[in-house]
Amino acid sequence: MMPLRLSSWFVPAALAASLAAAACSGSEAVQSTPPATGRGGGGGGGGGAAVPVAAAKVVEKPLPLELNVIGSAEAYSTVAVRSQITGALNAVGFREGEDVRKGQVLFTLDRRPLEAALEQAKANLQKDTAQAANAKSQAQRYQDLAERGIATKEQLETSRTAATALEATLEADRAAVENAEVQLQYATIVSPISGRTGALQVHEGNLVRANDATPLVVINQVAPIYVTFGIPEARLPELKQYMAQGSVKVEALAPNDTGAPSVGRITFVDNAVDPTTGTIKIKGTFPNESRHLWPGQFVNVSVTLKTDPHAIVVPTVAVQAGQQGQYVFVVKPDQTVELRNVTVVRAVDNESVIKDGLKAGETVVTDGHLRLTAGSRVSIKSGAGAQAAP
Repeated sequence: MMPLRLSSWFVPAALAASLAAAACSGSEAVQSTPPATGRGGGGGGGGGAAVPVAAAKVVEKPLPLELNVIGSAEAYSTVAVRSQITGALNAVGFREGEDVRKGQVLFTLDRRPLEAALEQAKANLQKDTAQAANAKSQAQRYQDLAERGIATKEQLETSRTAATALEATLEADRAAVENAEVQLQYATIVSPISGRTGALQVHEGNLVRANDATPLVVINQVAPIYVTFGIPEARLPELKQYMAQGSVKVEALAPNDTGAPSVGRITFVDNAVDPTTGTIKIKGTFPNESRHLWPGQFVNVSVTLKTDPHAIVVPTVAVQAGQQGQYVFVVKPDQTVELRNVTVVRAVDNESVIKDGLKAGETVVTDGHLRLTAGSRVSIKSGAGAQAAP
């Protein structure tokens, strides 16, 4: 029976020893566990590791207030050249597609029938001039005879009527001569404007008809040139306000053109808003000496209403949106960040204009926002990751 008693004492003792060992090892494990770090593995408050970020300076600089729309270039003047007489086309004085100047001879028609008509009109004038002179002399003779009682009153009136009729005939002859001279001038067609010619519709040797539906050629004046565009009617009062203060600058650039934009001035505002689109038609006039703009071409239009000389500007990527509105992270001198609400007036390209919340010279975070909270310690990256000041 003795072995049974020894076994009963040993089991509780062994169980107590094992529980004590487990308690000691658990205490050591708790003591060896490292303390938890802040958000993002050390991005929290003052004692954590610094979060690498890109940053840029807040700058104050002149920045234009602009309206950006799509427009199209339009010829300053367009002329469809047609003949005013019927005749054979003898010569063409230009090559299609080249520039012509005002007064340059474009077409020459057959002049011979017109010259013959002019000579005929001049001959009729000379004949009727001689007859009118004779009739005037006859009337004077009958006047003398009537005063002496030799000629009757009826004869005197008849001679006077004949002389008056021939004077009227002379006026008609002079008009016929002038008309023949004008018709002869129509045989030479000159350019009414300076511009660029289009495709030639009638070639040398063809018969040209007076006032034909198809023009001989179309000339577009491209220097200067118009750019036509529309702006929303809601922006019309603003545009009129700045136009009242002086001329408003407008820039135009073709979508694939990498050069400098063409600069002009607004010269036309339509007298009614288009009710179907809610826009109003505007025209800008451009010198276009470089011929960068071409009639019918679509262009990007930028209307500069004014220039704000003291705009507070930050990179647009620095501005974040939250439940309380837009905000930025401002880097303080102790390399911690402050969350600050801002008001953005407008964005121009990659820059945002700040109305309030920032001042020039401060530093804002442009990359790395997701790991930041108010008071986070940061380290500003240099090189390719950093943002230069705008």
